[in-house]
Amino acid sequence: MSSSRDTTKSRILDAAEDLFGGQGFAATSVRAVTAAADANVAAVRYHFGSKEGLLRAVADRAMSQVNQTRLDLLKELAGAGRDSDVASLVRAFVVPSTELARQHGERGPLVARFIGRVMFEPDGTIRRLFAEQVDPVEGRYLAALAHALPHLPEDEVAFRYRAMVGVLALQMTGALNDLTVRGTEPFAEQDGVTEWLVTMITATFLAPRTGSAPDQAVPRLPR
Repeated sequence: MSSSRDTTKSRILDAAEDLFGGQGFAATSVRAVTAAADANVAAVRYHFGSKEGLLRAVADRAMSQVNQTRLDLLKELAGAGRDSDVASLVRAFVVPSTELARQHGERGPLVARFIGRVMFEPDGTIRRLFAEQVDPVEGRYLAALAHALPHLPEDEVAFRYRAMVGVLALQMTGALNDLTVRGTEPFAEQDGVTEWLVTMITATFLAPRTGSAPDQAVPRLPR
C-alpha cells in the first residue's frame, strides 16, 4: 500500500510541476492537477494538506539538490578562506542554478520552467511561499556578499542580489534565451551562457555604489 501511495504522490508532484510551470500557480486548479495525475482531489489533501502545501512540496523537491550544492560550495569557500572573493561567491551561486536542468534528467526542463515561472508569479504570497524553500541557504549567500562588499550599503547589495536571482529565473524559464533582439541569435551553448552570467553578475556586484564619484576606481574582476 505504501508503494501505491508513493506512486500517487509522485504523479501529483509531477503533474503540479508541469502545470504550475506551464500556466502558473494561480491559474492551475487542484482538480486540474489531480486529473493530470490520474488521482482524486482527496489525495492532495492527504499528501500535502492544501494547494499551497503542494506548491511547497514541488518547490522543495525541485530545489533541494540546488540548495545542498550551494551550501556545500559555500562551506568549501569558507574553509579555503575564499568566502570574501565575490567572483567565487557568484560562481558558487549561479552554477548550481544553471546545472539544475541536467541534474533532473529528462524532467530537467520542466523543473527549471517551474522554478522560473513561480518566481515571477504576480501574487507576492506565492513568491514568498517559494522563497521559504530557499531562504535558509540564499540568506547565507546574501550575508557573505554583504561582507565581501564593504563599499556597498547593505540595501544596495540586497537589490543587486535580487537582480541576480531575477536574471537566473529568466534563464531557467528559457525567456532570456528567447528574448527577441534585432541582430542576435538564440544562445546555443549552455556552458558559454553560464560563463556570461557569472561575468556579468560579478561585474554588477563589484560596480561602485550608486551616487559615488565618477572617478572612483572600479575594483578589478578577480582572475
